Amino acid sequence: MISKKELLDLTGISYGQLYRWKRKQLIPEEWFIRKSTYTGQETFFPKMLVLARVQNILNMKDDLSLDELASRLSDTAGFSDLRLTAKTISERNIVTDLTLSTYGADVRDKDGMYAFDKVLHLVAVDTLLASGDMNLDEGRLLLRTLDRHADELKGRPSDLYFVRKMGVALFMLAPSPAELFFDEGVRLVSKVALGDLIEQLKGRLS
Repeated sequence: MISKKELLDLTGISYGQLYRWKRKQLIPEEWFIRKSTYTGQETFFPKMLVLARVQNILNMKDDLSLDELASRLSDTAGFSDLRLTAKTISERNIVTDLTLSTYGADVRDKDGMYAFDKVLHLVAVDTLLASGDMNLDEGRLLLRTLDRHADELKGRPSDLYFVRKMGVALFMLAPSPAELFFDEGVRLVSKVALGDLIEQLKGRLS
């Protein structure tokens, strides 16, 4: 989580901009979380989500009106309908050529196109491969996990957990925030906010 003051300091946006974007639904109402602190009530945000969203707004605000931005960022249906070619994915550096050549055939449709959610899954795999913590076989396991369960969390903040126990890789999806408790011997290798990946992908497609 990040406090409102930290958000304004980190991004350089003003209080007025933040709440104007809220009124325009550029930043979802549910991301404004009021919590009690020793100084009284303060507003916090899901850190990765709001930082990625603010960055996307800043990148696009000179070319689009606030209403156009709201449509572009808040209406995920516009992205959900997208179908991308392998050439577009490669040219926009959405994922590496290694990820696309290794897993592309597993997720593209019968017309050879890639739906938004499938591209998102490739981005998740690409992110963990780039960290050096996951091998290619484990990438296929991650794709199967996302394919089977990601729709159950669609529209809700959620996190991907990558853990190992005795060298065996396991992937879990959970709503965010969630408090997970692991058995002895389980090592949390990586935790990825899927909302952050969605924001990153939107930014690359805008």
